[in-house]
Amino acid sequence: MSEARIAIAETDAGGRNARLSGHWTLAALARAPQALGGELAALAAARDTSWDCTGIDALDSAGAMTLWRTWDRTMPELLLARPEHLRIFERIAAADREPEGVVAPVSPLEGLIVVGRSAIGLSRHLVDFVALIGGVVLCVAHLLRTRRDLPRREISANLYKAGVLAMPVSALVGFLIGVVLSYLSSLQLKQFGADVFIVNILGMGIIRELGPVLVAVLVAGRSGSAMTAQLGVMRVTEEIDALSTMGVSQSLRLIFPKVAALSIAMPLLVLWTTAIALAGGMVAAQIQLDIGYGFFIESLPKAVPAANLVIGLSKGVAFGIIIALVACHFGLRVRPNTESLSANTTASVVSAITMVILVDAVFAIATRSIGLPI
Repeated sequence: MSEARIAIAETDAGGRNARLSGHWTLAALARAPQALGGELAALAAARDTSWDCTGIDALDSAGAMTLWRTWDRTMPELLLARPEHLRIFERIAAADREPEGVVAPVSPLEGLIVVGRSAIGLSRHLVDFVALIGGVVLCVAHLLRTRRDLPRREISANLYKAGVLAMPVSALVGFLIGVVLSYLSSLQLKQFGADVFIVNILGMGIIRELGPVLVAVLVAGRSGSAMTAQLGVMRVTEEIDALSTMGVSQSLRLIFPKVAALSIAMPLLVLWTTAIALAGGMVAAQIQLDIGYGFFIESLPKAVPAANLVIGLSKGVAFGIIIALVACHFGLRVRPNTESLSANTTASVVSAITMVILVDAVFAIATRSIGLPI
């Protein structure tokens, strides 16, 4: 490969003629001496310089850009070059003349436009969510009349995946939460000599509030996201459209089994996690406060009335229905692309947890005078 070379000759008019030859490519210019750049700058500074590029054997974009910058981004008046090389210079000149992006002025109504778009998007979500609930209600009414259409296998499969498979992780998290809550409470109760009230704190906190909310968050992140992803993939692969074409109700075969399974699995998971969390709290109370297991078990029914267990299980049913509906809602909104699938899965988990917290607040207000210890 020949190097990039410059031969300078005097013209009849007293000017200078720069004859370029060799390979003006990225590889050749990388090995070129530093004096080459100085020669090009000196030639470009002289206005009477003519450029003869017909001797260039190879020219790529790097070499063309080097010459283009040397010419101060303007084609010289006296230039000889091969047609294929001239086309390279012309493309560079055309690209260099493209106007810069103009920043659009911010409209004074931009904030109002954003609020309007958000309101329209929220209204569409509400309409679709109400339609989804209506479809589930119609499925229940249909099954009450025609019980042979009950999707037993679908409900059983979702019950196993959302309930049975979630027991290990819910037990682990529940036990650790019980230990932590008992340990932190015991540190404060020791200061006032009120060690026995650890039973009241753990019983009311875990059975009534912490147990159902903890399970709901776990199920929303684990099973809710899985349901959204499953329906989203079916939307991407057009399986849902195929079911509609065959006359199969998507509400009966896809939505209702998930709602029914979670409404059954959630209270059972709440009961399971609550029991494990109380066991963890009991172990920590025995270690920190020297409270025996027998005293803890005997004092628990007196400190926590049975109505609190009913409230906790009722929350489990409500949370299960909400998580399933939210997961199915966002799963059916997936468009046939991976970006929409990931965005709706994330939105499903966030929305489900938010709805769980809102419904828990409603439960707390509605049952504020129920289940209090005498």
